[in-house]
Amino acid sequence: MSTLPQPGYTHRAELLARLSGDDHYDIAIVGGGATGLGVALDAAARGFKVVLVESHDFAKGTSSRATKLVHGGVRYLAQGNISLVREALHERTALLDNAPYLAQPLAFVMPSYKWWETPFYGIGLKMYDILAGKASLGPTEFLSRAETLALLPTVQATGLKAGIKYWDGQFNDARLALALARTAAARGALLLNYCRADELFYDAGKVAGLICEDTLTGQKYRIHSRCVVNAAGVWVDELRQKDGLANRGDVQGPVKPIVAPSQGVHLVVDREFLGGESALMVPKTADGRVLFAVPWLGKVILGTTDTPRSDLAREPSPFKEEVDFILDESARYLRRAPVRADVKSVWVGLRPLVKAQGEEGGGTKALSREHTVLVSRSGLVTVTGGKWTTYRAMAEDVLAVCAQGGMLEGRAGGVTAHLKLIGAGAAGIPVSSICKPPGLHSYGDEQALVTSLPGSGTVLTAGLTEAMVRFAARYEYAIRVEDVLARRSRLLFLDAALAASLAEQIGAILLQETGLDPQVAAFSELAQHYLRLPE
Repeated sequence: MSTLPQPGYTHRAELLARLSGDDHYDIAIVGGGATGLGVALDAAARGFKVVLVESHDFAKGTSSRATKLVHGGVRYLAQGNISLVREALHERTALLDNAPYLAQPLAFVMPSYKWWETPFYGIGLKMYDILAGKASLGPTEFLSRAETLALLPTVQATGLKAGIKYWDGQFNDARLALALARTAAARGALLLNYCRADELFYDAGKVAGLICEDTLTGQKYRIHSRCVVNAAGVWVDELRQKDGLANRGDVQGPVKPIVAPSQGVHLVVDREFLGGESALMVPKTADGRVLFAVPWLGKVILGTTDTPRSDLAREPSPFKEEVDFILDESARYLRRAPVRADVKSVWVGLRPLVKAQGEEGGGTKALSREHTVLVSRSGLVTVTGGKWTTYRAMAEDVLAVCAQGGMLEGRAGGVTAHLKLIGAGAAGIPVSSICKPPGLHSYGDEQALVTSLPGSGTVLTAGLTEAMVRFAARYEYAIRVEDVLARRSRLLFLDAALAASLAEQIGAILLQETGLDPQVAAFSELAQHYLRLPE
């Protein structure tokens, strides 16, 4: 009889029992964001024995703080990076096809206030269509002034001359991460959140595995693995430094940091500030940056910034100038300008931008300008950079490097190109627009399973029932209040004050389900962080 848990079931005691009972794996992955989870799914789908550990919750870092766009990267056209745009457009299609209940096409409108803007940007976007080819989500259209106002009813009308509409995608990033985790688990991978990789260990100077700690109990586990992949996002340098220090002698010298963090800030306001179901895109603001106003789950996301940051805080705070920039630029393009009092939630993500390559003496392979894979002399594989849209291609590149280095045998790739994620298996499941408020549609074909749980008729707030909380605990690895309200329901990102008001109720349900401390007080403090704007 199989020792695997039923597909999707995430009872922590059983997961830890598996970890302690069988400690030899083909591949061990550190980091439960988009990149690490993508590698776990691809490796498991190829039949490798996979374990992944995440020090916090899945998608706790950058992977839950995206602008929620599945895109080819219009700005890379201006840089002449055609191959990168083509790859991203291909991956955009795969992502939308494999998780249609979490990722959907979205129309973007660029308003034109100068006569040259429509032809200038329109030509570039027509090229975007050509590069997409059969993967196109819809044709770029030149809009009249009236058509632009119809799609963006709250846009500044004074001086408006015309507009351009083009198509990209939108998604629910944290829930997509969970779908990746659960799909990998259904194929035999063992994934654990709140399990920190503390140390690497070696055999004849080569990485042979890692020692991890269950941060809820302090229990240590020793994992033997043929290959260790460092996919900790903006935090990859921490493990790289440990690898260098452990092998400072004749194998590997000190390593230089490769990540230059960049901070992106997003402000969330009520839907009334935008109206309609099209996103506003400003390609060049007063200081040359891009501004988005994106409808998402019943609210509007304003952002984003791109500011260098030297520290690696898990919950970074926005800088005053970033908030001022977003509000000031929004005021230039929206008839009713949002002010600080209108902000329902502010969240900040750190992007792992790669400084340079080749500092290490071992094999180094840069697979695109967006992401980089490095192999140290001891065999530690590090992947960083990239973006959500290309997570699947990044995973394939990582496994190719592992095979080239002899850490894994080569097995045919492309196995995830058409692999439906858990929740997307049944045809005919109605999917409402991701622009709409959250609800059962976020569960795809698992809606019946959710409603079968106790509390399906107990509504905690619009779009969140007691049964959904129980589902999060039983099937989605949720332990703490933050897990549910930040990344399973997304309420913290939509309305931090409302999320804070539900902390006690959510905590009581989680404690009943898991028997573990749901960290109610910690979440209440965190919610205040998401409400706090620098003056």
